[in-house]
Amino acid sequence: MATIEKRTSKTGAVTYRITVAGGFDISGKQIRHRRTWKPDSKMTSRQLKKALERVVTDFEREIEQGYQIDRKQSFSEYAGYVIDLKERTGIKPRTIDRYRELMVRIDAAIGYIKLSELRPQHLNAFYKNLSESGIRTDGNRAIALSTLPEQMNQQGFSKASIARKANVAASTVSAAIKGTPIKPDKAEQIAAALGLKCSEVFLIKKDSRPLSNKTIQEYHALISAIMAQAEKEMLIPFNPASKATPPKVQKKSPDYYQPEQMDAILEALDSAPLKWRTITYFMIDTGCRRGEAVGLKWESIDFNTGIVTIERASLYSAKRGIYEGTTKTDRERPLKLAPETLSLLKQYRTAQYKLRLVNGDRWQENGYVFTQTDGKPMHPDSITDWLNKFSRAHNLPHIHPHAFRHTAASIMIADGIDLVTTANELGHANATTTAAIYAHQISQAKAKASETRAGVFSHRKQIREQA
Repeated sequence: MATIEKRTSKTGAVTYRITVAGGFDISGKQIRHRRTWKPDSKMTSRQLKKALERVVTDFEREIEQGYQIDRKQSFSEYAGYVIDLKERTGIKPRTIDRYRELMVRIDAAIGYIKLSELRPQHLNAFYKNLSESGIRTDGNRAIALSTLPEQMNQQGFSKASIARKANVAASTVSAAIKGTPIKPDKAEQIAAALGLKCSEVFLIKKDSRPLSNKTIQEYHALISAIMAQAEKEMLIPFNPASKATPPKVQKKSPDYYQPEQMDAILEALDSAPLKWRTITYFMIDTGCRRGEAVGLKWESIDFNTGIVTIERASLYSAKRGIYEGTTKTDRERPLKLAPETLSLLKQYRTAQYKLRLVNGDRWQENGYVFTQTDGKPMHPDSITDWLNKFSRAHNLPHIHPHAFRHTAASIMIADGIDLVTTANELGHANATTTAAIYAHQISQAKAKASETRAGVFSHRKQIREQA
């Protein structure tokens, strides 16, 4: 039974304090829950009576069902608690970093709203704002002028040496020289390393594009996870994100290479440096992810059986730099290597041993198969950068490392390998994931199977015609 206390302030404002008993504490003392309700001053006495009865009934029901609605905590405060909770329970560091990146915009838009007062309308308005032009806070991009490579040549800088002096990745310098837009702060560092003003070697352009639907879905997924935790902890009666309407992401068919394209790539690889040829063969053969390739260690390869175990990945985050992590699904997967790949790995092992001797004390031993020239771990992006240069140098279509993964999957599906085996080979969480990604390839394989079954009729027809 609720008790209601009417209160009038010095200014004449009227509020009602509602008290509901619910449960007992460890000492046996009854717990009392309180809520203050302020009516609209324009209500008639009849409207006020009905509204107060409704508030009391709702409050009693919440307490009876175990809910204690948090009327004070903001969404931002609770989100911080949830992200910390996920970090403690073992969510991957890169995922936590991404959550905190997303929270910058979320805090600005809805962080101040009380957890119990967040509604689908708030979220829909936020998603609409994210899809508008000019939303990018880091939207400025720097495009290198022709004076950049000229200045580097004049001052005797290579890409690697200017990258070291500017404290940026060598891939950033390469991208700038190619005309690819880079972040303004990186452009400032490169210009400063040359002793120049940024405007002397870079043109700053504003990127006014709206965020993609895929990125907006990331925001929605995080908000949904936070509110789902609040619902689980019985702080709110329902998850408002489940009733919001984020934009749909158009599903793209995975890119994969046709046999003739693979032949052209393999032929061009014959003249590639041994390290890069070996990395590319390894990715084509295993269908592994970039991070799994650069995270491979010699101890994971059994040269007697030809079995490699994919059990870790090298990852990168701005806060941690290059660090060692698990595979995406936290599972190990043994794979049988093709003789061609195994042969290249043996050649590369000998070449790396010689490189280690040349470096002497400078060599940093980490046990990785693929390393920088001094033994340091490789950045996963270095594979993408090299393949971009490689494809341009040989007039090949744009080569994306993940396309090798899709190609491996497509070949297995076309050859009738079952989905469970295909999923295990690729390191998917389950066969459902594989089926969702490669639905088109599966449909093609089924059509081929249908044609094969139908062959019995055409064969019978041929016999009759011959008779």
